[in-house]
Amino acid sequence: MRYAMAIDTKKCIGCGDCVVACQVENKVPEGFCREWIVEALSGTYPNLDLEYRSERCHHCANAPCVRCCPTGSSHIAEGGIVLVDPDKCIGCGACIASCPYDARYPHPDGYVDKCTFCIHKVRKGEQPACVSVCPTNCMYFGDLDDPNSEVSKKVKERKYKRMKTEAGTDPQLYFLI
Repeated sequence: MRYAMAIDTKKCIGCGDCVVACQVENKVPEGFCREWIVEALSGTYPNLDLEYRSERCHHCANAPCVRCCPTGSSHIAEGGIVLVDPDKCIGCGACIASCPYDARYPHPDGYVDKCTFCIHKVRKGEQPACVSVCPTNCMYFGDLDDPNSEVSKKVKERKYKRMKTEAGTDPQLYFLI
């Protein structure tokens, strides 16, 4: 099993519902976030393209944050989901510095926090909070190794991009283009 998320950049409107759902579901402290919206403008006037991307941890198969963690707090759980064990984390920030996606933050309680793909919901057979509230249904989550999963089908049938692949991280966040 290999969990992944695909986000359709042609359907995302940048509303931020996913960000709010994540903050509420995961009790993210005020002023912090596990995910955010990126507006990317490309082209030259008058031929401009605007792309919205819902960003978060890319749950890398070759995660530098896991390799550099001195306590083993950062680890890869079932399905390839990258997690942080707050009881083991000493808050040193090595994982923050090593993440090419800027997906981690120092939690006020002294550990580093990040997106977990809402593993507590996934283990119950539910979708991550961000996916379940998206008003345009532009987010797809599931097992890439299951050819019948919606995320697997979308990645096979659509063109996509993955961010900063040159870092060798093998990110599991796909942006459909």
